[in-house]
Amino acid sequence: MSETGIIVDIQRFSIHDGPGIRTTVFLKGCPLNCKWCHNPEAINYNIQLSFNREKCLDCFKCISVCPSSVHFERAGKHEVNFSECNLSGRCLTVCPNKALTLTGKVRTVDKIIELILRDKDYYNNSGGGVTISGGEPMTQFQFTKQILKACKENEIHTTLDTCGHAPSDRYLDIMPYVDLFLYDFKESDFQKHKEYTGVYNDLIQKNFNLLYDNGAKIILRCPIVPGFNDTEKHFHAISDIYRKFTKLHGIEIMPYHNIGLDKARKIGAEQNFISVDTTDKVKSREWISALTKYGIKNIKLG
Repeated sequence: MSETGIIVDIQRFSIHDGPGIRTTVFLKGCPLNCKWCHNPEAINYNIQLSFNREKCLDCFKCISVCPSSVHFERAGKHEVNFSECNLSGRCLTVCPNKALTLTGKVRTVDKIIELILRDKDYYNNSGGGVTISGGEPMTQFQFTKQILKACKENEIHTTLDTCGHAPSDRYLDIMPYVDLFLYDFKESDFQKHKEYTGVYNDLIQKNFNLLYDNGAKIILRCPIVPGFNDTEKHFHAISDIYRKFTKLHGIEIMPYHNIGLDKARKIGAEQNFISVDTTDKVKSREWISALTKYGIKNIKLG
């Protein structure tokens, strides 16, 4: 029987999640809760109700069909109490403008591979392949492993985008099916990592060392958020990694974009995230210049 899992989305013709043209599969569930998360709808492990205020007509049809009093009227506007939702789905059927949707879909490995194979010619011609992202793919370990294994059986290049916070034995287990790891390096300071992401970074550092020592191909991905981790200390830490781990396949700087905040509003979680302006090109170039002065060569913007 084909393994099942919960995905957020499948993005075809992606060019930002590894080499060439790729299909990126975004899975639900993450052990981190980063204040700057780009995909907050993928943090929760379960399917969730999503409400797009801009599409709402304030017709209140959802109120009459909801069995859990999730929807209510306040000052003539439709409001949502997300914590009460039991996912009956009745509100979705009566919403005339599709302002209400569910985030998360149950899919089988077979169905995902069927979709992936449609674009195999594009992978072959561009040096691309498949990237499993999230959320954190290792939280749905068997599902992730079976997708990657099926890709390798079909001679498709595989990339795993991971935060590094999962049991170490899982990384050793999945290594044979991963051609490239996109490995997040969010904050070098132990206490700040806990403050910004909800977890300490000791396990993440351990798993990075484990993968590197076992010959994994790794690109270090560094999300940089103004006012949080755009510090001299953190930049020095990135440069130290570059000098120590000479077989890294690259370092990418990921400038902050506030697209995640709008996604968070749709699931009623905006209070958990920072509100910072999207990083402009000038600031991004300043970061690249600073890291170059610390000795990093061929650093890229992700």
